[in-house]
Amino acid sequence: MLLNESYTLSNGVRVPRLGLGTWFIDDDKAAQAVRDAVAIGYRNIDTAQAYGNERGVGEGVRTSGVARDELFVSTKLAAEIKNHDDAAAAIDGSLAALGLDHIDLMLIHSPQPWDDFRGGDYAEGNREAWRALEDAHRAGKLRAIGVSNFEQKDLENILDSCSVAPHVNQVLAHTGNTPFDLIAYCESRNILVEAYSPIAHGAILNNPDLQAMAERYAVTVPQLCIRYTLQLGTVSLPKTANPEHMRSNAEVDFVISDQDMSTLRTMRAQEYGEHSAFPVYSGK
Repeated sequence: MLLNESYTLSNGVRVPRLGLGTWFIDDDKAAQAVRDAVAIGYRNIDTAQAYGNERGVGEGVRTSGVARDELFVSTKLAAEIKNHDDAAAAIDGSLAALGLDHIDLMLIHSPQPWDDFRGGDYAEGNREAWRALEDAHRAGKLRAIGVSNFEQKDLENILDSCSVAPHVNQVLAHTGNTPFDLIAYCESRNILVEAYSPIAHGAILNNPDLQAMAERYAVTVPQLCIRYTLQLGTVSLPKTANPEHMRSNAEVDFVISDQDMSTLRTMRAQEYGEHSAFPVYSGK
């Protein structure tokens, strides 16, 4: 069963291949969403300081009925934090908000603050924030550390000065918008790629080409999209608070043919509907 499958990070930590994204799940609903996901079989839960739901996610983890060491919990350092001391304090803040004694994976959410996404030069700030993650990793607060939305030049900035190389880069990746060069670079540096918004934040559901292909496999468009990211070798992180969708999203044990994977790789679909204003989709 897919929910039992995992990847192994460069430091030996295992990460479930399929996870639950919690962006846009309100804090007061996050605990139940996590409990529902864990009951279905999910063991990988992804949140962030910016999501405003760490408290609820942590409550869900603690009350899930599953041992803590069976769950993989990720969170992200706020994109605006670009110095060591604030980053160190924010790491402790996440531990407190989650109510956990360790976090399995913590990422720098973006190489730039959101109001200057893909803008100015924050190389030094990212190195300082990374140093705080390294400190917390050595102290046993974080089992693995990584980044999110980092392009190759941003990764090189960290790799040139770090004592612990990033274990993960979480990026926007879905059929129609897949950063192949970045994924290949990460693979060459033994950095696992995690794909957020594998269903393009839902805007791709009405794509007629995807609908036709999904029909041939007797699956849904979300299932096709999730399977695509898994066959790229990434962790897939579809977001939902709906238990029926959680269950459906995990039923992706079919295999997309090489020919259809080629079609999906070359597809262009970068429309995000009402969510287009978010920097991760607009690129600015």
